[in-house]
Amino acid sequence: MKPHQAVAITLLLPAALLLHAKNKKPSVPAVFGQARYVYVEAVDGKEFDPNLDPDDRIAIADVRDALDNWKRYILTTSRDDAQIVIVVRKGRVARGNVGITPHQGQLPGGAGQPGQPGGIGSGAQFGAEVGPPDDFFEVCQVNTDGKLSGPLWQQSMPDGLNAPKVMLLEQFEEAVDKAYPPQPATSKSQIQQTSQPSGQQQPAQPQKP
Repeated sequence: MKPHQAVAITLLLPAALLLHAKNKKPSVPAVFGQARYVYVEAVDGKEFDPNLDPDDRIAIADVRDALDNWKRYILTTSRDDAQIVIVVRKGRVARGNVGITPHQGQLPGGAGQPGQPGGIGSGAQFGAEVGPPDDFFEVCQVNTDGKLSGPLWQQSMPDGLNAPKVMLLEQFEEAVDKAYPPQPATSKSQIQQTSQPSGQQQPAQPQKP
């Protein structure tokens, strides 16, 4: 390679890198910058589902509180009204459930005839709930059929949904605000100046006697 060719490549390389950086798309979808309404639910159900795990219900409430402090999105109580839906799940450790369940059946030595129900008995019931140990956080959209889309954002980490920091939401907040900086609030005086036609002055206010 001739010396003048090497010099030309050296001079053009920074400009090409700068152009590439300008054309590079943000790492988060545009809908995160455009959305206004957000809904929060758990992987296993909505906040007031009686069958929802209590830890998931607490996680939903903590995420809602953190969103309210962020003030970027407006919380809605209807998933159909939301542009984005946050889905959470607390990490699970093995939790054994042992209980006594009454059942109809023949009791040993009971009054019933052999092979026929003789009264109310009881039996031990064993169970356990297990799952991923890390807290889970993802953001989706609602499709036209009412079902959730695939995840647009997904993260997990140990205790990432614990209040007061709610680190998984904090990571999402930092990424969204970096890609789509929030617009500064417009004051009333700026709105009046913008709405006033150019070249026309506001009438003078009458002076009080």
